[in-house]
Parts: sequence; C-alpha cells; structure tokens
Amino acid sequence: MSRIQRLYHTVRYLRAEQVLYRLLYRVRPLRAIAPIHAVQAKTVAVIDWPKYIQSTTENGESFTFLGESGSINGDWNSPKYSKLWLYNLHYIDELNSEGCKRSVPLIDGIVDSWIRCNPPFTGNGWEPYTISLRLVNLVKWCVREQHARPEVISSMALQAEALLKQREYHILGNHLFSNGKALVFAGSFLDCNRSRDWLESGLQILDREIAEQFLSDGAHYELSPMYHSILIWDVCDLILLGKHARLSSLDRRMDSWINVVEKGIAWLQAMAHPDGQIAFFNDAAFGIAPSLAHLEEYARRVSCRCEVSVSATPAETKGWQGNALAESGYFSVSYPALNHKALLDCARIGPDYQPGHSHADTLSFELSLFGARIFVNSGTSQYGEGHERNRQRSTAAHNTVEIDGENSSEVWAGFRVARRAYPTVERFDDEDGVIVIKAKHTGYQRLKGRNVLSRAWLFEQESLEVSDAVDGPYGVAVARLYVHPDVTFVNRDGVLTAAVDAAGDVQVTFEGADQVRLKPATWHPRFGEVIENQCIEAVFSCGKLVTRIQWSSSE
Repeated sequence: MSRIQRLYHTVRYLRAEQVLYRLLYRVRPLRAIAPIHAVQAKTVAVIDWPKYIQSTTENGESFTFLGESGSINGDWNSPKYSKLWLYNLHYIDELNSEGCKRSVPLIDGIVDSWIRCNPPFTGNGWEPYTISLRLVNLVKWCVREQHARPEVISSMALQAEALLKQREYHILGNHLFSNGKALVFAGSFLDCNRSRDWLESGLQILDREIAEQFLSDGAHYELSPMYHSILIWDVCDLILLGKHARLSSLDRRMDSWINVVEKGIAWLQAMAHPDGQIAFFNDAAFGIAPSLAHLEEYARRVSCRCEVSVSATPAETKGWQGNALAESGYFSVSYPALNHKALLDCARIGPDYQPGHSHADTLSFELSLFGARIFVNSGTSQYGEGHERNRQRSTAAHNTVEIDGENSSEVWAGFRVARRAYPTVERFDDEDGVIVIKAKHTGYQRLKGRNVLSRAWLFEQESLEVSDAVDGPYGVAVARLYVHPDVTFVNRDGVLTAAVDAAGDVQVTFEGADQVRLKPATWHPRFGEVIENQCIEAVFSCGKLVTRIQWSSSE
C-alpha cells in the first residue's frame, strides 16, 4: 500500500499532456521517417562560439566523462558504461570544447563514427535529449569551421526530424527547452522542405517555455543553480545565433531573450559564493555548467548588461545585507567588508509537475566566511537510480533538520518526488546590518505528529544564530552542518572550533541538544567525485534547538 500511495502522490502532480505524450510514445514509438531530400547548409558567417566544456579526448576513441575513462571501439552504446556516461558520449561536446587538440580529421572521425555506428532510430543517440545537444554542437562546428560535408548535413536533417517527432512534452522542463533550442538551430542552418517546420516548432516551444521557466527574479524554475547556468548559456547561444542568422523571426525575440539573460545572471550573482562558484541546492555540481565568469563574459559579448554582484560591493560597506529572491524563494545574505556570505533555501523544491532535479533540502543553507566555504550541502556525484543517488537527495545530506529519519520531501527512484515540503517565509527584517529571516515548511505534516518545522536565522556582526522549532510530538530530530573539506573542526568540551586558513576562527555551540556528534562524511562537488569531510550532528527531542556560529578575524 505504501508503494501505491507513493506512486499516487508522485503522478497526481503531472500535467495531462505529460501523461498523454508518455502513452503516445509508448504505443507509437519512432521507427521510421520519410526521406528528406536536397538538404543543404545555409550560408552563415563564421561564428566563433564561446566554449566552456573541457576536452574529453585526444584520439577520438577514448573519452573521459564524470571521472570515468572508457573506449568506444565502435560501440557507442556499450553496456559497460552507465547511461549518463553514454549520454555524455552522444552529445559529442568535443565539437565545441576548450583545450581540445582539435583538427578537422579528428572531429570528422568522431562524427563519422557516430553516423556509422548509430543507425536510425535505436540507442541512446536517438533519444530526444541527446539529439538536442548534439544537433547544436554540430551546427556550431559547421558554422565555425565552415565545414559542412553532405553526409553530415543529411544526418543532421534526419536527427532534426526525429527530434520533431518526439519532443519531450512528457518530461517538460529543461528537456523541452533544449528540444526547442535545437530545432531553432537546425531550422536556421539547414535548408530543405522541413526547415520551416523545425524553426517554427522550436520557436513555439521557446516562447512558451521561456515565459514559464524563468521567474520574475531571474531564476530558472527548477531551482538548481547548475541547470540555471546551463539554460542562461543556452539563451546566450540563441541571441548570438539571432545576430548572425538574419531571420526576422529571431530578431523579434532578441529583446525578450536579452532580458532573460540579464535577470538570470543577476540571480546567479546573488546565489554564488565569494569564490564565484555555485551553491549546492537541488542537483548541482561543478564542471557541468558554465561558471559565472564564463556567463558574464558571454553575456557582455551578446550585448547584455551584467550588474556588479553583491559580493563585489565596496569594502567600506559595513554589516549584513539581505537580498530576498522572492519568487524563487532563496535568500542571499552578504557581509561585503569581510567577504562573508550565506545562502538560504526557503524555496519550493521546483515545479510540481517536474521535480526531477530536486533534493529534500528545504530550509537548508550554506555559509562562507572570510571568502572561504565553511558549511556546504553535500552535492551531487551521480544520477540514475540507487542508494547513493537517493542518499544525496535526502534531507540527511543537507544542512537542515531531519525528523524521525524521514525526508522533508519524499524523493525516490533517482528523479521522483511524492509528497513534498511547501515552505512559507514568515519574517524578513533587514535593519542596521542585522538580519532576521524566519520560515517554516509542511513536509513533515504527513508524519503521525503532523509536525511543522520552523527555522529562523539571525545574522549579527560576528555571529549567526539558527533557531529550529518542531511543532507536534516526534521521536528524534537531527540538525546537520556539513563542513567543507578544507576546514576541520575539533570538539573541545562541547565547543566545536575550526580555523579558516589564516583569516580567522569559527566556533559552533548548541542549546537544547541531547547529543552533539562530529562524524566523518563525504562531499560530492563533481560527478564521479567523493571527498572526505566532516558532519556536525545535533540530536534534539525537546522541540527546540539553537545553533550558534561565531567567528573572529585573526587580523
């Protein structure tokens, strides 16, 4: 019964179109496409597309993705490798990577191998998401190198038509957005009797999805800083394409696309740590998306304004400054004079109908002091199904409170969520350098005690006080703080202390804890990466816990 209930609470949020398209693709899978004749490449000026993905091969046969190396040896769908590894292979990101020992013969060899070894319409390479990323890479390569061989152009047309026939309305979210972008690229570059349909379909998708997926505060609605960065780069790609393609249908959308980029970069600036890198909320890892610096550079190139980030405010500014990112639900709290920054998650887990990249991390936070990360959520090192994927998505893997061993949102099966936490912000005071933020969430109301978790953050000159309260009867609650691996805490008579390089010291104490434990843990800043760190656990059963984080400068 519990499995049936979990499934019900997962599917009840889906949109009707998701269910209908999933059924359609099951009963009518893609098996054949009418031939596309007389395909040519349109004349487009050379575009030196910006790049952020690192080279993964030197010989065109051996590749390294997600920390794992492998050789394809003519088998692009080898069961030896995970589906995510094979997905990365089929993107052919090598076409537009940094640091590639690139030559036309090398790239031609990779593309020819893909065409030869991946007959229509089987294997990972003919799934709509891999087609989407690969098509964009192929268009960029052909335009930049002015190298469009007939057999490649014909394959691109077949791929575009296959994508059109299986647009991901059953998934929506960033997948459908990528479908739309790829169809626009194909329709703008390829000249045949199907080009107009590809272009118009892609633009229809983008018009709908941009209006829905980008919130008023600039955030992408899946609320993952990593995917947010990827999609802002995608919109920059569309703007650059529009500047060179000489198509009125793209020209009409330029102002809208520029607005998305400008607001999106402002959001990412607010959500970045002082080191300039993303925070780990929901699915997030380094090395997958472009960095903030890459995005700012690209945005300026396509005539977008990039405001100065909060962390770059002049040093004479004293006290904490709060930035409420209202629609996405995050708070960015910074102390520019000392290079401190806290990022607070008072957000929903994402869109109800597509929470696939969500974690059970409601009311978690990350903290940097003196420019260095101190407390971090534990990151993302893998996709797919399995214990470790579920653990990394769990409440216990984040800097928040777990009640009776349960997740605040019922994450399961790698990308599924059943009942989920809904947060409410109750207070936000920002006065004279002192900030108070208070929120609660309903994720534990499904438990016997119908519990509601409340959390308040109080930022003062040299301290952060986090107050947790659990309404309703329960057994045991655990508040966790995951420590960045560059920082080591020691327990001295109940006071946890650590040095932050040569900049200062940090102390953590608890009031209301039954037990405080300093445990070994792991941090996952990149896919395929496991780094040992510490986790501070405070166990409490009295309904209230106060965590005091204090620091002092060594200067």
